[in-house]
This record gives sequence, structure tokens and C-alpha cells, in this order.
Amino acid sequence: MTTHVAITRNRDTSASGVLLVIGIVLAALTEAIASTVLSLGRGDIIGDIYATPDEFAWLDVGYTAFKLIGFMVAVSMLGRIRPLSLIIGSTLIMGLTSGMASATTSLDLLIALRVMQGLAGGMLLVAGQTIIFCAFPRAHQPILQALFAMGAVVAPATIAPALQGWLLDNQSWMWIFYCNVILSLAAAGLLVMADDRASTIVRPRPFDWTGLILISVALFSFTYVFSQGSRWDWFEEPRILWLSVLGVASLLMFLGQQALGNGSGLLDFSLFRSEDFAFAFIVSFVAGAALFGSAFLIPSFAVSVLAFTPTEAGLLLLPSGALFVGALLFAAFLMQVRRIAPFATVPFGILLIMIAMWMLSGSTSESGTGDMMAAILLRGLGLGFLFLSITLIAFSDLNSRNLASGIGLFNTGRQLGGLIGVAGLQTLIDHNVAANVVVLGSSINAGGQAVIERLTSTTAMLAARGMDAVPASRAAIALLGRAVTGQSVVIAFDTAFNAVALLFVVAAPILVAIKVGFARRAKARHTHPDR
Repeated sequence: MTTHVAITRNRDTSASGVLLVIGIVLAALTEAIASTVLSLGRGDIIGDIYATPDEFAWLDVGYTAFKLIGFMVAVSMLGRIRPLSLIIGSTLIMGLTSGMASATTSLDLLIALRVMQGLAGGMLLVAGQTIIFCAFPRAHQPILQALFAMGAVVAPATIAPALQGWLLDNQSWMWIFYCNVILSLAAAGLLVMADDRASTIVRPRPFDWTGLILISVALFSFTYVFSQGSRWDWFEEPRILWLSVLGVASLLMFLGQQALGNGSGLLDFSLFRSEDFAFAFIVSFVAGAALFGSAFLIPSFAVSVLAFTPTEAGLLLLPSGALFVGALLFAAFLMQVRRIAPFATVPFGILLIMIAMWMLSGSTSESGTGDMMAAILLRGLGLGFLFLSITLIAFSDLNSRNLASGIGLFNTGRQLGGLIGVAGLQTLIDHNVAANVVVLGSSINAGGQAVIERLTSTTAMLAARGMDAVPASRAAIALLGRAVTGQSVVIAFDTAFNAVALLFVVAAPILVAIKVGFARRAKARHTHPDR
């Protein structure tokens, strides 16, 4: 009888754990959909809400800035609200704001809703990952973190763009928000049925309002600068310059205020005493730049150069999601079953991403899905091996007291790295397009034999279709100019793909040197503990 009761309890506990993990993954998926809704739906939404590009930019800036702030706020909230209650509440807020967003075309209301979504999404991700770490044994973390990454990392990079592209082509952008409502209700329902396995995670302490204001100003300033700087030619626009100065000043004051707080500030910076976390935090910037940068480049190239529809552009990344998931699960198997150290798969992941970006740098205006697919699949495989490893490296030595702070800072680093990476690639493309047009245009000699033959054949083709001789000649010149511009864009994108590959060429030796330095410091500390 006692054995039967014990077995029943174990089954109930196991079922509750499954519900908890599935609910958290679905909740993370709601954030993934909300965070990427503007990537493909930008043109449709601008047309429906009658917004200028400058006005529309606040939808993106508001969401991203408050998502970063949510990463910071979540740590303090976990000390005041039950973790499960916090993630349920954040998920419901995500669903409610998505429902309201789908029913309005008011720009001001949409900006307010995006701000709420960003704040809820940031807290949701930190609370969800913290619960998984605290509610389950460390021995099971590789597979559990792989599952969490499917909703938090794989979905925004592969699944969400495919879903959104199909909805944009077949329904409207409002259906993207409708899907989020259904998903949030399903996630909240599963979480309500699950047991709260982590009732206490963070020790309550006085809320640091000064620190929150300072870091909020810094994060908002950096978000605007990195997301809009390329449009305004960076420091040529006084607004970008002053926001950069304000952001740096606020960040320095925040760090000073936190240092003087002796551990009572907004975040627990004692976690940087862990060499593994400090190393993974640095890597998170590079990994974020590779993830978000490549996720920006590939659909942009497909839409602007290859003239793909939103559905085709979204589906382009979908197959890589399968390999992304497969790599996550295989890496989890190696670490959980074979006991391989997480760091072992990092070089392999970096190498695959470098090869993938180098292969994409050979794309042309005639490339198709088949030409790019091998590189895109390699990218998904490399990201899977990289992200699970750095996640486990970052949090393996942290305890329940500083785990939430570590997760918040790690996610902040990844998001900021993504912002920096996308901003750098946008600037590189813009400058290269202008430079390439000048170079290619100067190489076209008006009296050259090849140019004359091209213009003559184009003029004859247009004339054969019924156009008069003079307009046909002018149209031929215009088409030649368009071809030059198009080739300039292709070369600019190829340069950007190469830049992502070269990022790791430059960063890899630096990261290895940092890792060696941390290892030597740890060895010296172990040998001379009094120092």
C-alpha cells in the first residue's frame, strides 16, 4: 500500500513537472512571436496605422528597451512574488496586450501595448529559466535548458518568421497577435495546473528605485541609438550623440551606485566572481550578434534582393530550426549522458557558423532557396551547439541566491549583442551600397563596347514590345542604372555575410585568451586562497 502511494505521488510529481516545462516553453514562445512581429510585418502595419517610419520606430524601441528593463526588474520581483505566479501573470499580460493590439490601429495605444509586452516578456524569460534551474536537479539541466531554448532562442530565429510570413500573405498582421492570445492562454492554463516547485528563489530586499531609474535610462538610450543610429548616420544627428552620452553616463552612475550598495542594489554583481559566468557573459555578446545579425541578414537579403514574399522569406529559415533543435538535443545528450564538458561543443558551433556565413557570402541575385539552404542548415546546427553550451557554462556555478541575477544579466548581454550586431550590419550595408554604386558606376564607360551592346540590345527589346525609339533608349539607360544598383546591394550583403564570419575570426582568439586568463586566476586563487 505504501509503495503504491509512493509510485502514485512520483507519477503526479512527474506529470506536474512535464506540465511546468511545457507551460514555460509555450510562454517563452509568446515572447518570441511578439519580439519578431515587426520584422516581416513592418510594411503592412505602417500602412494600416498611417504611421511614418520615425513614428513606427517607437513600436520597436519601446518593446526592446522595456524587455531589457524587464530582465533587470525580474530579479527584484522574484523576491516579492511567487515565481510561478510571476510567470503566469506575465504570460497573461502578453496575451491581453496582444489581443488589444490586434483590435486597434491607434499608434499611441500600440506603443503603450508594446511597452507592456516588452516588460512582461523580459520578466517571463528570466522567471521561466530560473524556475527550471531551481525546480529540477542539476543533472537534468542540459535537456531542460535545451527545451527552454526552443521557445526562447530557436522560435524567434526560425519558427516565428515562418508563421508570421504565412499569416501576412494569407491573412493580416493582426492574426499574428491573435495567435499569441491563444498561445498565452494555453501556456497559462498548463502553468496553473503545475505545482510550484520553486516557492522561494530570491531573498527579498529593499527595492532599488535609484538603480532602476539609472539602468532604465541607460538601456532606453542604448536601444534607441543602436536601433536607429544607422538611419540617422549615427553621430551626424545630435539626437543620437546626446542619447549616447546620456546612456554612457547613466550606465557609469548605475555601476558606481551598485558598487557602493554592498550587495543591496538592483543586481547581485558578486556572481562575476565565478570565472565561468564572467566568460559566458562576454561570449553572450558575440553569440547574440551572430544570432540576431544572421537572422536579420538572411530574410533581408531574400526580400530585398531575391524578391521573396514574406512567406518564402520566413520558410527560408524554417528548415534550419529543425537542425537547431537537433543540435540542442544532441548537445544535451552529450552533456547529460556522456558527461562531456559544455565548453567542448563551443569551438564546433563557432566553426559551423563561420563556414555557413562564408558560404552565404557567395550568394548572387540569381540565388534561390536551394543555393542557400546548405549554409542555412549549417548555421542552425552551429547555433544549437553554441547556445546550450554557453548557457550551461554561465549558470553551472551559481547558487539560488544569485541565479536570477545571472540569468537577467546574461539575457541582457545577448540582447545588447544582437542590437549591436544588427546596427553594425545595417551600417555596413548602407555604406557599402553607396560605395559600390560609385565604383561600379565609374567603371562603366559610356563609350565602351560592352555598354553600347547592352544598351542597344535592351533598346531593341523594348522597341520590339511597342515602345518608341527615344523612350526606349532612355528606359534602357534607366534599366542599366538599376542593374548597377542591384549588383551594388548584392555585393554589400555578401560583405555583411563575410563580416559575421570574420567576427568569430577576430573574437575567437580573444575569447580563448580570456578563458585562459580566467583559468589561471582560478588556479592562483586555489593555490593561494589568502590572496
